[in-house]
Amino acid sequence: MDTLKDHAFVKMNGLGNEIVVVNMRHQPGRIRAEEVRAAACAVRFDQMMVLGPPRTPDTDAVVRIYNCDGSEAGACGNGMRCVIALLHHETGRSRFCFETPAGLLTGWTADAGQYAVDLGPPRFRWDEIPLAQAFADTRAIELTIGPLEAPILCSPSVVNVGNPHAVFWVDDVDAYDLGAIGPVLENHPLFPQRANISLVAVCSATRLRVRTWERGAGLTKACGSAACAAVVTAARTGRARRTAHASLPGGDLDISWRASDDHVLMTGPAVLEARGRFDSTAGAGAA
Repeated sequence: MDTLKDHAFVKMNGLGNEIVVVNMRHQPGRIRAEEVRAAACAVRFDQMMVLGPPRTPDTDAVVRIYNCDGSEAGACGNGMRCVIALLHHETGRSRFCFETPAGLLTGWTADAGQYAVDLGPPRFRWDEIPLAQAFADTRAIELTIGPLEAPILCSPSVVNVGNPHAVFWVDDVDAYDLGAIGPVLENHPLFPQRANISLVAVCSATRLRVRTWERGAGLTKACGSAACAAVVTAARTGRARRTAHASLPGGDLDISWRASDDHVLMTGPAVLEARGRFDSTAGAGAA
């Protein structure tokens, strides 16, 4: 049976990151990868956030995150902001807690039109990211694309912020064909679970420019966890401060890697665009 057939959805936008939210808290069901792919053909989205009934006390929902290729993600910062914005408008509440594959995540309303997510502490150990081989220092690992004598990109910083991320430091994020390089690196044997690939230029100690090839979604206007990965690895390598603005093609996010508890906080906008209903797994209609 097609779980998504005739099911309502909400289309939202987080800095150009296109998000579909499906509320299944009162009608739970398992969604197959082919359903997600068919839905993505009918309703363009980068990620689908599926809300299920809560299983843990004091949480609001279980959240499963699907990329448009049908694969599942551990975290999606932009998607979580959209979920928080949607539930805030529906309930009037200002604080929420969710169970996700990356653990319990909390979020809350910030300034007008802004929403914040606590993505928890980053993970740096090679087997936590994970990588296929051991590296004592993940601030710069041995990974090169292009000729060894003149590499196109090399020595990324790697981290897990809900998802595996590789951050390549460059002077100009627009000087590379990320659409060609991204899929090669995403599927590199070094990343057994694939990885998000970001190009990051340090503009100042408090501002970074970020472009991302997102695992399972491709080129994206914004990837919240990649913005977090950029600021965290920049601070870890002495390139920037622990609190900085990440400028993405879709807009800016405020990222803070809190020293008191090691948690990464992200703040940014989320906008409701439309409501609709899946006519079938291969089509959708406006509500």
